[in-house]
Amino acid sequence: MKVKVFDTTLRDGEQTPGVSLTPSEKLEIAKHLDDLGVDIIEAGSAITSQGEREAIKLIAKEGLNAEICSFVRALKIDIDAALECDVDSVHLVVPSSDIHIKYKLKKSKEEVLKSAIEAVEYAKQHGLIVELSAEDATRADINFLIELFKKGEEAKADRVCVCDTVGVLTPQKSQELFKIITSKISLPVSVHCHNDFGLAVANTCSAIISGAKQCHVTMNGVGERAGNAALEEVVCALKFLYNIDTNIKLEKLYEVSRVVARLMNLPVPPNKAIVGDNAFAHEAGIHVDGLIKNTQTYEPISPEVVGNRRRIILGKHSGRKALKFKLDLMGIKVNEEELNKIYKKIKELGDLGKYITDHYLLVIVNEVLGKAVEEKIKLEELTVVSGNKITPIASVKLLYPGEKITLIETAYGVGPVDAAINAVRKAISGVADIKLEEYKVNAIGGGTDALVEVVIKLRKGTEIVEVKKSDSDIIRASINAVMEGINLLI
Repeated sequence: MKVKVFDTTLRDGEQTPGVSLTPSEKLEIAKHLDDLGVDIIEAGSAITSQGEREAIKLIAKEGLNAEICSFVRALKIDIDAALECDVDSVHLVVPSSDIHIKYKLKKSKEEVLKSAIEAVEYAKQHGLIVELSAEDATRADINFLIELFKKGEEAKADRVCVCDTVGVLTPQKSQELFKIITSKISLPVSVHCHNDFGLAVANTCSAIISGAKQCHVTMNGVGERAGNAALEEVVCALKFLYNIDTNIKLEKLYEVSRVVARLMNLPVPPNKAIVGDNAFAHEAGIHVDGLIKNTQTYEPISPEVVGNRRRIILGKHSGRKALKFKLDLMGIKVNEEELNKIYKKIKELGDLGKYITDHYLLVIVNEVLGKAVEEKIKLEELTVVSGNKITPIASVKLLYPGEKITLIETAYGVGPVDAAINAVRKAISGVADIKLEEYKVNAIGGGTDALVEVVIKLRKGTEIVEVKKSDSDIIRASINAVMEGINLLI
């Protein structure tokens, strides 16, 4: 059995409060989703704005493998806007609960049915694939729901969708509802769940095992209010817990998760299932001891399967075996006395509530061994130009003494810091593929000369380092952090 994945990161996901993507950003996400193996990409709602239509057009003409879809209401103006964007399909959404029909539409059920069928017929006449979606279906009268879908079937709709718009389903109710719907409707049935009670993934899986053939999801579970069912959690639960396949390339999940997080400026919580940085992290001594003997003792799946990585976290719960295992993984050789000194420092920091990142561990190791972090790449020059009506631009000169290479690059950015970091990353692109995972700035003190603390996370392959730097100059603090992170990774 194989289930189709309908991704609505670019529509429902973009409705996350505070998120607004440019057309080029939407295209970048769409290309990653397509590469991930998503079957249908809901690229947006064409009627929303000119910018939204521009984004949907860009995605539609990119030649992706996925079916490109636009959200529409049961209105010809919405369908015409979608047609203008040359999409393959429309997600035609019709309110179905009494509360939506009475208070939002202020219409009768007969009027809703009539407008829905007219919209389906109009879209089909213009060559579109149509997915007829019942909004707030889980609070609707089931007989009306079935009538709506049957009339959609008669009007030649291609798929129907049950929307748990305010997340009130439970796994048990989901099973019951989808067994009834799929027994009455011959069209493929989709499930669209929201996460208001934290049950979106469970409800989606229950719908699938009860006959639904397609799931609506978003990367990282982004979306309005508490979000939507998370793509990565749904496809992994289906695969590993229910033996149900999708076309998703699981090994790309972590990478695409970070692309969406970066462009939406919504960092992934560390404890996020599957793609969180702590999803395969272990600190407790008994856990690490088990992992050393057999990783399956404390991991339901291997982290590499989803593009993530195993992390041995050091802190007050760690034992000597965990420290030794961690140092061996990092290729660091120490004797028993040095190991004990490092272990003591980690315990002391752990008791102070400190989280020992790989970077901090290297600092501790170098301190104990009397070494300094080797600067394999040195910052020789940095020039940044920015001002009113000037697109920020930065030029950088880096020295790579070991390879006798001088790296010189120039790059633009949305601001001076962005331009500077872009120039550095562009300069080292031929030396190492290092990606900026996260960037945060915290003010220390007050006033115009206040210190700022910059926290960056850089990734090279499966290795991640976190570096903090403080300075009164945000550009200097940022570049110093980036350069230290690059040298740690190289």
